Amino acid sequence: MVILSLVSCSFSVFSPPTNLRLHLPPVTAALYSHGAFPASSTFRSELRPLLFRCLDRRETALVFRCSCVSSPIEAGSKTVAESLFSLFRDIGFREEETEMVLEKNPDIKSASLDKISARVASLQSLKINGFALQGLIAKCPNLLTSVELDPVISFLVDELEGRLEPELVERLLAVVETSILLSFIQKVRLLILHGIPKEKISHVLSKVYLNKLLYQKSVVDIERLISFLEPFGGIGIIARRPVILNSDLDSQLNPRVDFIRDLSGEDDFATGTVLRRLPAILSYSVEHMNSHVEFLKSFAGLTTEQVFKIVHVFPNVISTSKERKLRPRIEFLKECGFDSPGMFKFLSKAPLYLALSEDNLSHKLGFLVKIGYKHRTKELAFAMGAVTRTSSDNMQRVIGLYSSYGLSFEDILAMSTKHPQVLQYNYSSLEEKLEYLIEYMGREVEELLAFPAFLGYKLDSRIKHRYEEKLKSRGENMSLNKLLTVSAERFSKAAKDIEMICL
Repeated sequence: MVILSLVSCSFSVFSPPTNLRLHLPPVTAALYSHGAFPASSTFRSELRPLLFRCLDRRETALVFRCSCVSSPIEAGSKTVAESLFSLFRDIGFREEETEMVLEKNPDIKSASLDKISARVASLQSLKINGFALQGLIAKCPNLLTSVELDPVISFLVDELEGRLEPELVERLLAVVETSILLSFIQKVRLLILHGIPKEKISHVLSKVYLNKLLYQKSVVDIERLISFLEPFGGIGIIARRPVILNSDLDSQLNPRVDFIRDLSGEDDFATGTVLRRLPAILSYSVEHMNSHVEFLKSFAGLTTEQVFKIVHVFPNVISTSKERKLRPRIEFLKECGFDSPGMFKFLSKAPLYLALSEDNLSHKLGFLVKIGYKHRTKELAFAMGAVTRTSSDNMQRVIGLYSSYGLSFEDILAMSTKHPQVLQYNYSSLEEKLEYLIEYMGREVEELLAFPAFLGYKLDSRIKHRYEEKLKSRGENMSLNKLLTVSAERFSKAAKDIEMICL
């Protein structure tokens, strides 16, 4: 180590020697330019001989570096500094950006390079790379040295196995207060303890308002909320609707669940069924739910018990617009001749009718009228209820398929009246069954008019199996109805009896 009173010079020896580099850092240059070293001072006179002496030593190449210091610099400091700058350069920082980070967190200079490298590797294992890693370090340089963050990083990497989405990890690590993060660990462990799978914890946390969960919900609050929902589905409801964690138990969840429970006649199991089918129902206020219940009671003439049975089957009725959907749909049923008991029976079987879009229903109504249904009739309404679970496109293709096999609109109407589901079956499945009926069984398509329910049986496990068994016992002329509707036990016994007779 070479020590000067104002300038320290460190030398690196390389082979072969070819050049000399003189570097005056900004601080030294600024001092010189502002007159800190007068022209007559010994700074220039001392530096020049040293420089020439260096030039005369041509058998060794010198890298000559001068900097203004107040104390000696260790010989290894250059290596450590260069390694640190190299690490930041690999992350994506320019030299001036690295200096800004070091200025914001001077502890990085004195920290172990291995520890800093390990922390960077941990962040990368959490899928924080490239610009995201660079931005996070620039915003929160204490991430590289904070001992308090060790348990947080360990939890994310080891316990959660790096399952959280990178964006979520970034939001968490940007939290300034370490105590908040330690509390977050407890909350997540509590959710996992109660049954949230680790592979779903990222989904749950990404769906909540994170700031509320971090700052406004204590571990005790979350424990109370889970315990309250336990009789109705507990953690399963939260897994499907994570934002429930942000709700206030006393002012929101408790009165809403109580309303549904009162509507059910204090039936906890039925209440739980509603909550499990539509956890989002807990996002509606008591006033909103009550207005829908009262509308169905007054406009459709339903009882409280009947309203709950519809809600139990189709909780989405609570989220359906009263004026845009409920009112015109119920009015349509009245025009078709339904009274209150009839409406209840219809809506219990086809509740989706209340929620479908106007375009969806109008297209289906057009197809039904096209094949022969009459306006404002119960038959039309029942047919509408039957096709609520299929798309308009599938329904159109199904009608076209029947027509391609020689069935007229009148035939399709007769089949639909007898077995309304024939218009809602999947097109591809129907095509396979019709092909098997005509090509392999050798039957006429008109047989469907007598037994359209044939199209509802599974092709492989029922139709093919029964038909092939009958072929073995020479019973291929059995009607479709008898072939498929007899019980498996009776069918098996009859097949054996026929086989014995034939022998």
